[in-house]
Amino acid sequence: METLSLFDDIIVEAPETEGIKYAGSKRKLLRNILELAKKVDAHSVLDGFAGSTRVSQAFAKSGYQVICNDASIWSEVFGTCYLKNTKPARAYRELIDHLNSLAPIDGWFTEHYGGEPNGGTSSANGLKKPWQVHNTRKLDAIRAEIDRLDLPPVEKAVALTSLIRALDKVDSTLGHFVSYLQDWSPRSYNELVLEVPLLFPSQAEHEVHQKDIFELLPKVDVDLAYLDPPYGSNNDKMPPSRVRYASYYHLWTTVILNDRPDLFGKAMRRTDTSDKVAASVFEEFRKSENGRFMAMEAIDRMIQQTNAKWIMLSYSSGGRATAEDLNDLMQRNGRILELVEIDHKKNVMASMKWTNEWIKDTSEPNREFLFLLEKK
Repeated sequence: METLSLFDDIIVEAPETEGIKYAGSKRKLLRNILELAKKVDAHSVLDGFAGSTRVSQAFAKSGYQVICNDASIWSEVFGTCYLKNTKPARAYRELIDHLNSLAPIDGWFTEHYGGEPNGGTSSANGLKKPWQVHNTRKLDAIRAEIDRLDLPPVEKAVALTSLIRALDKVDSTLGHFVSYLQDWSPRSYNELVLEVPLLFPSQAEHEVHQKDIFELLPKVDVDLAYLDPPYGSNNDKMPPSRVRYASYYHLWTTVILNDRPDLFGKAMRRTDTSDKVAASVFEEFRKSENGRFMAMEAIDRMIQQTNAKWIMLSYSSGGRATAEDLNDLMQRNGRILELVEIDHKKNVMASMKWTNEWIKDTSEPNREFLFLLEKK
């Protein structure tokens, strides 16, 4: 197949980043993302849907001035931890050691999310649980102490990021919190231990926001925007609540807020992550009156409202947007400079397809595409 490349090949090494188990993680794509970014003269970058902030971390470590944004409060905390810190990592050693030394207590998290390791089952009170009680008791003690210490914003973000990453290593889930494993995972028997995050003193004036993307875009002007919206599934039989990120990671929100929210369902989700409250237009499965998918219209509006010379857009073959519509949309809004195809199943990371041919290759799942667009 004919290839399209307007640039000489650029090879970069992706810097080391940290995150959690995350359905939208771009950990394996960081090198591809950075290579595309190097092909334009960008100095400032917007990461509009930052998630676990791996992309923002990689851009910041690579010398870009980064604006990090996500609607999730736990993502804002991660962004503050990794992008707003100006101290060496060793400066937080005493704080993390103190939190690790606390005596466990029975508290709210243990009451709702802790299970006894009896008989190998994760069920308690008829409900499966995400953690064993020996770890939720440590969670209860550490979370209460973080509030008691009344830390400055960056130090609190470092402590909370360390806590979430430690919890992520001892959970009994498939990587999200809409259901839990019937039998305890081997890692759930391990002890919860906080570690100092992989911090680096920030050299640039990075920004961290927690906003809806359409609220943020009018206020931002950057060289390059990296946009990775949470595409809803194209499986009509899949309930939309199963692909909503607020639902997937409701427990991280509760760990951050420590607000003891009202809960519902077998997974003990926050009521503010219910279908009627936590809907995202990018995960919308319905069509509008003109017959276009609402998610597709949202992507179109987002690109039009983005104040950037270049846009890098991620697209998954399992998303609601059709390849044909997305290709037309991109062509209307500018010039496609480069297109990278990633086949996760075959682990092919960077085959580049002619822009009018790539739409034939989206029938198989586990494929992802990175568009580099020069806006009109």
